[in-house]
Amino acid sequence: MQENLQSKISDLKSQIKACLFDLDGVLVDTAVYHYKAWKRLANTMGFDFTEEQNEQLKGVSRVESLNKILAWGGVQKNDAEKEELASLKNGWYVDMITKMTPAEVLPGTVDFLTAIHKAGYKLALGSASKNSGIILERTGLAHFFDEIVDGNMVTKSKPDPEVFLKGAELLGFTPEECVVFEDAVAGVEAAKRGGMKAIGIGEKNVLSQADLVVSGLDKLTVKDLEEL
Repeated sequence: MQENLQSKISDLKSQIKACLFDLDGVLVDTAVYHYKAWKRLANTMGFDFTEEQNEQLKGVSRVESLNKILAWGGVQKNDAEKEELASLKNGWYVDMITKMTPAEVLPGTVDFLTAIHKAGYKLALGSASKNSGIILERTGLAHFFDEIVDGNMVTKSKPDPEVFLKGAELLGFTPEECVVFEDAVAGVEAAKRGGMKAIGIGEKNVLSQADLVVSGLDKLTVKDLEEL
């Protein structure tokens, strides 16, 4: 009887051992820089780009984002021209993010990362951004992460789970032992498709697939992970 009880208690305890984080909108907010760079690019081609459209690019790769923007503007480009446009946009974006500071880290991020690191969880970044390393360095967050998986290491965009599965593999854990922190619907879907738990950062009615939804990392504690 006692052994059965202990077994049930053990089963109830969370199996989460690793935390995988998206970057934009979870740890820092670089959406404004993406927006400014994409808007500038759209304007050079003779059309505008709205903040609402920018919201639809969350978690989407640079190439796919460009394809969407060209479609919205009714502009057609060949592959070589698309590559040139994507590089142009990225150059403007990198110019802006290299001026980022730790003051741009979202509320509660440092405290939460510090707490889960001390509690023994392993941390990885799982982002579509090819500039993740620059952003983490500029904002003083790089030292928290055991592994970084970004757009330079994967070929498939969210909602494909490749970026998170790669992170779990590098950390040495099964998907069932991982929880993903995401602010985008595509990112939450990627986590679930990969067999992982998901904590949504945003609104419950939008991130309805997530196991838990909060407005920001400042609303989370280690206990929340233990109870997943």
